[in-house]
Amino acid sequence: MNTKILTTAKEVIETEAQALKKLAENLPKDFPRVIELVSKLTGHLIISGVGKSGHIGRKISATLASTGTPSHFVHATEASHGDLGSLTSDDACLLISNSGETAELNNLIKYTRRFSIPLIAISSNQDSSLMEASDYQLLLPKEDEACSIGLAPTTSTTMTLAIGDALAIVLMEEREFNSEHFKKLHPGGQLGALVTKVRHLMHTGKHIPIVTPLSSMPDTLIEMTSKGFGVAIVANKMKVIGVITDGDLRRHMNNLMKMSAIDIASDKPITINPEALAVEALRVMNEKKISVIIVVDSDNNLRGVLHVHDCLRVGLS
Repeated sequence: MNTKILTTAKEVIETEAQALKKLAENLPKDFPRVIELVSKLTGHLIISGVGKSGHIGRKISATLASTGTPSHFVHATEASHGDLGSLTSDDACLLISNSGETAELNNLIKYTRRFSIPLIAISSNQDSSLMEASDYQLLLPKEDEACSIGLAPTTSTTMTLAIGDALAIVLMEEREFNSEHFKKLHPGGQLGALVTKVRHLMHTGKHIPIVTPLSSMPDTLIEMTSKGFGVAIVANKMKVIGVITDGDLRRHMNNLMKMSAIDIASDKPITINPEALAVEALRVMNEKKISVIIVVDSDNNLRGVLHVHDCLRVGLS
């Protein structure tokens, strides 16, 4: 393998890592003020930038929106041709320019000044036009770009992305944004599946295969067959005391039809809380080599039943 390739790659990552370390040790002094501003907005945080800064801006905006902070990206050029109407007095504007002298941002700057829209700037140039015009300054350390000619935006965009992530996560905590909120904003795909809770997928009410301790075996077999889970949950006043599986039936074939449900039930059923993540239920089922898990609350009251196929159906694997 070409050692020069690996050496260069390592140098790039180390250069950017060192810049991130310096940023972490010297967070912009206005960072807390920006958090206070954005957390109290009744409108959106509008983000714009040009070139690579624009790409980073789009990602920051998307991360904010997906973690509870209303935000959208406005293209600087389009803003000059009508999209300035996207900004309202309820919004704040975040402009990204490493040099702070990006001409395409001028109309956005003027608009925010004219209508008293709070302006946040991300730049590494303290003396730039953008920073001088802004109300809030998120100054990045002046670090060398990671490319060999020192021009391609690399280190600067990495730091910008990091400060954007920091904004999003701190705001997320300020808003007490939890997995339930996250799921509402991510109803599809793997992310949505990963934050799905057992109670979202479990079968409840008349769909639960449930019998009493004294239920006869004919009645127990009918319950197991009709509900389609291949098990019967033995409960006394909704308190789970056992479970009957196909294996239990086979182990008690002699005089089976003369027995009661409690006579053959396993007295240590595997259970899970309805507030647990479905991915955790799937892990337990895989580890225990079972296809069904009983859902109980903290007092061992029966709440539902979950089949492995319910987890697979929403994309967990």
